Amino acid sequence: MRVAFDSRPTADTRGIGRYTRSLLAALREHPEGGEVVETHRPRPRRFDVFHSPWIDGALLRSPVPMVVTLHDLVPLKRHGEYLRTGLRHRLRYLAVQRAVRLIVPTETVAGDAHDLLGVSRERIAVIPEAPDRALTPRDARQVAAVRDRYALPERYLLWVGGLEHPDPRKRVAALADAPRDMALVLVGRAKRWAHELPGVTLTGEVSDDELAALYSGAHALVFPSDDEGFGLPTVEALACGTPVVACDIPAVREVLGDRATLVDPGDLEALLAAGEAAARPAPAPPPWSWADAAHATWSVYAGAAGSRGPAVP
Repeated sequence: MRVAFDSRPTADTRGIGRYTRSLLAALREHPEGGEVVETHRPRPRRFDVFHSPWIDGALLRSPVPMVVTLHDLVPLKRHGEYLRTGLRHRLRYLAVQRAVRLIVPTETVAGDAHDLLGVSRERIAVIPEAPDRALTPRDARQVAAVRDRYALPERYLLWVGGLEHPDPRKRVAALADAPRDMALVLVGRAKRWAHELPGVTLTGEVSDDELAALYSGAHALVFPSDDEGFGLPTVEALACGTPVVACDIPAVREVLGDRATLVDPGDLEALLAAGEAAARPAPAPPPWSWADAAHATWSVYAGAAGSRGPAVP
């Protein structure tokens, strides 16, 4: 089996980039009799399956059976808060509907895809994400070095994600405004609006080694999102031994269960207070690896390759 894999999102510094890089590496480490070729232009007779790991790569008329990874449906659920609601984005969702199979990270997103896009559950595969192997607990020397590099105090709360544009569901500005006694550190590529947030420390984009040390040194990860498809930073933090405090929303509850302290989504003051009260040791992350994800993804490819073609609504 030969798979055309759209690898363009590997350059993305957000969760989609992490997903694409980690899955692509795992598919190659565990080929299971198949071959993955990086291209977003699948040609008939050369490929058996095309996989777009992001909605922007989904094709309206794929020449081979298409698999699409759908990370969430937040823009459809909250279209009044997002700009990507024009014709181009509607065509992307139409392309998703025409995929032979969808991969989603949680049952929560599977339900959204069924309810909002009319995709049958038989065409949806739930394949969870996992922490990258580079994200492991770091020793005191590495933690001290990263604290010195970014002028961080010994005790701080951590948030990790993309800061290029304000995202209503992430509620970073509200988190920065909420009262707290501990320093708040925001990690991620940042644009001007983020630099105007009060009383926070921005690290900008960091390497995986630095991110692991920042996780390891944090008192807790605080995760204020009121809507998510998975919540990858939460399992990354647990993989580095760091407690997680998050808002009690369906996807996060599904992924973490009792591995995190969950608070009412409407109370960010309680979220920060719980973060300051968090104690180690943190529970281990869910026992799911990228190798497991690769195995499940190869199974999706096999089913898609045996289909008669894209399903057109």
